[in-house]
Amino acid sequence: MTERDGRTTLDFEDGEGQRLSLVDDGGAGDAHPWDRSPVPAADQIRGLGPITVSVTDLAPTDAVLRRLLGMAPDREYMSGDGAPVTVYRMGEGGPAAELHVALDRDGKPARQGAGGVHHVAFRIPDSDYDAWAERLKQARIPSSGPVDRYYFRSLYFREPGGTLFEIATDGPGFTSDEPLERLGERLALPPFLEGRRAEIERGLKPLAI
Repeated sequence: MTERDGRTTLDFEDGEGQRLSLVDDGGAGDAHPWDRSPVPAADQIRGLGPITVSVTDLAPTDAVLRRLLGMAPDREYMSGDGAPVTVYRMGEGGPAAELHVALDRDGKPARQGAGGVHHVAFRIPDSDYDAWAERLKQARIPSSGPVDRYYFRSLYFREPGGTLFEIATDGPGFTSDEPLERLGERLALPPFLEGRRAEIERGLKPLAI
């Protein structure tokens, strides 16, 4: 347990080496406890908090975050490894609306695999999707173009530091094919993957608690 950026933080790794942290947000923002959890509502995880990415040169990434994505530098702190970290605020900010960018000048390019992160997603209203596609085009930033994930629509692009960013719509949402009160009880697949259900289920590992 340590204090980082003024918040009590507990770092750990899951079974595949994915680095995660539990962060005390001081009760900021909304909480959505699950009423069927064995954990008391007051002790449950409140939601997703800040994401940290590493870059070897801050300036190009900073330009994309501020000029393209409309984020604002909010503050700086030093990581446990001694790297300077710049916190970028989205909207009104808060733990669930921050991107932390660590400057690691000696960092090596990462490779995909178990324990790795594929991309970072940012949510947008459904009505803003076409405008964001045009915004990327006008900025001459190569992107995936429109991608329909059935539950939402996406645009993917790689920022100068190498991190893959996804801009994803809120809707249609995960209640498109099952009611809210039953979410998470079974493996839900979009129609374009339903034909591979048996194959996908064979590759899943049981969750051990």
